[in-house]
Amino acid sequence: VYAFQLTREFFTKELKKHYLRNNDTDVFSSTWNSVMITFACCGVNGPEDFEAIPYLSHSSLEKATPEACCQRELQSREGMFVNKEACLAGVERFQNRQGCYTVILNSFETYVYLAGALAIGVLAIELFAMIFAMCLFRGIQ
Repeated sequence: VYAFQLTREFFTKELKKHYLRNNDTDVFSSTWNSVMITFACCGVNGPEDFEAIPYLSHSSLEKATPEACCQRELQSREGMFVNKEACLAGVERFQNRQGCYTVILNSFETYVYLAGALAIGVLAIELFAMIFAMCLFRGIQ
């Protein structure tokens, strides 16, 4: 119903407004970190989305890019970083540079065909069962 509101600009505005970097106690930040780790992406448009977000005062290592944007050998929270220090220092080779909006949109486009094929398969089975039931009903009469 609200698909027209789920734009790139909306997500960018919300990310800049609510994201607290590597703070996993905040639900919004933790969810964004999980999405970025799972889909190997960074921000909505890319790592530049985080330049306007303030740093946490207790971390001297933290730069503009959050650690969730760093490349991992296995795309999960337990996955080892390829090179965390270089990533946080801004070396692009060790960062996920693609924005999450594009990555997630591509994933949905990939799986929408699978969901459509599954729906057509279920419809065919139900149609076959209905025809079979009608044949049984006629045979009883």
